[in-house]
Order: sequence, then structure tokens, then C-alpha cells
Amino acid sequence: MDRIERIKAMEAALNETRDAADQLREAVAAQAVALDSVRALSAYYGSQDWYSDLEADERGKLPEGLERGVLSEDLPYEALVDAREAALGALEVAASMLRAL
Repeated sequence: MDRIERIKAMEAALNETRDAADQLREAVAAQAVALDSVRALSAYYGSQDWYSDLEADERGKLPEGLERGVLSEDLPYEALVDAREAALGALEVAASMLRAL
């Protein structure tokens, strides 16, 4: 690779590195904001309150039009699994990034 090609390649690497770092900062900030929601959902899903709310839904005691995806078994579970997998993926990328620096 000649000098000009090398400089162009490294300039592209610089720009990609900066853009990725900016995106990661934004994603980390969004996850930090959502952390209370993740904790609340994790505590609620499968709790006595969740079962009580599910029973009320099954008996038709909840108002029409009320969104109740949280009372399904799949949606909250999948959301929590997705959050866990995303966090683990972030840890793996972070460890790799730190080893590269």
C-alpha cells in the first residue's frame, strides 16, 4: 500500500472510530435512562402483582383499549432477554475494545 492509500485508509479508520464512539455513547446514555424501566419490568414480570393483573385481565376487569402486552408471557420475557443479551454483547465489545487500545 502506498502512502496516499495508507493515509486514506487511516483517515477512514479515524472517522469510523469517532462515529462508532459517538454512537456507543448515545446507546449507553439511552440504556442508563432505561435502566429503571428494566429493573421495574424485571421485578414485575412473574410477581404476585403480575399474576393478579393477569387474572383481572382474564376476567374482563380491565378497561377496553388498555394496552396490556406486559400481561402476555412472551413480550416481557423477550424484552428482558433482549436487554440481557444486549448488555452481554456490549460487555464483550467493550472488553475487546479495551484489549485493542
